[in-house]
Amino acid sequence: MKKRFTVLGILLAAFSFTKINAQILSDKAMGALGKGVSGFTFSDADAAALAKESIAEMDANNPVAGPEDGYSIRLNRVFGKHTSSEGVTLNYKVYLVKDINAFACADGSVRVFAGLMDIMDDNELLAVIGHEIGHVVNHDTRDAIKAAYKKEALLDAASSQSGKIETMTKSQLGEIGSAMIDSKHSRKQESEADSFSYDFMKRNGYDVNAVESAFRILQNLSEGTEASFMTKMMSSHPDSGKRADTAKKKATKDGLYKAYVQQKIDNSAPVKAKTPAKAPAKKAAAKKK
Repeated sequence: MKKRFTVLGILLAAFSFTKINAQILSDKAMGALGKGVSGFTFSDADAAALAKESIAEMDANNPVAGPEDGYSIRLNRVFGKHTSSEGVTLNYKVYLVKDINAFACADGSVRVFAGLMDIMDDNELLAVIGHEIGHVVNHDTRDAIKAAYKKEALLDAASSQSGKIETMTKSQLGEIGSAMIDSKHSRKQESEADSFSYDFMKRNGYDVNAVESAFRILQNLSEGTEASFMTKMMSSHPDSGKRADTAKKKATKDGLYKAYVQQKIDNSAPVKAKTPAKAPAKKAAAKKK
């Protein structure tokens, strides 16, 4: 894998932009950026276009599970019925890496890392990806990419007399990608995405208690070998334990709470039955004359 992700995607959505000379926004919009205008137009379509190019580059440079891989089969089984949500068309793929991560892009692309699928069962995965979808539906991914784009574009545009940039180089897009990876959703956005996840589970008849369980898993990670990293991440995100408590309170209020028992986790591909080999046909014995 050329780019290693060590952030928990449950906490933020990450993007990487590396396509050379990609056409980004109109000259008018870029001119506004160069002049430091904060209210420039950045639509959902703009964000989706950037995300689409980004995810294509990421898929090309990361180990993506094939259709016959056990991880892909499981993900399609769990999420195959959820190809759209709140008007957003979704697509799912698995990155075959051990990092504990999942993220969603403004174009509806959802990427789940094998490491996450190794520690969470189907319901917990539904809760986690429901959270990520919430960031897309709530326009958090659009706002995050807008902020990163504005910040990085201004670095070069400020020194340009015309304040006009029509294309961006691989290096410039890389800077935006780094800014996006370092960006974090606000506590309010995270809380709203948590609520979206809970409502998503409830609306579709899934066990809402898996939301609490998923956050308990993260809480346990923060108290283990990942403690120092999690402490850094939690400086700008709600504590996993508190998020789990909030989910528990919601389930209790709805009369749905019960201690969640994690189900069996199986990422293996079904064993295909072998077709019995046909016995070679016996040659007829030649008759003696």
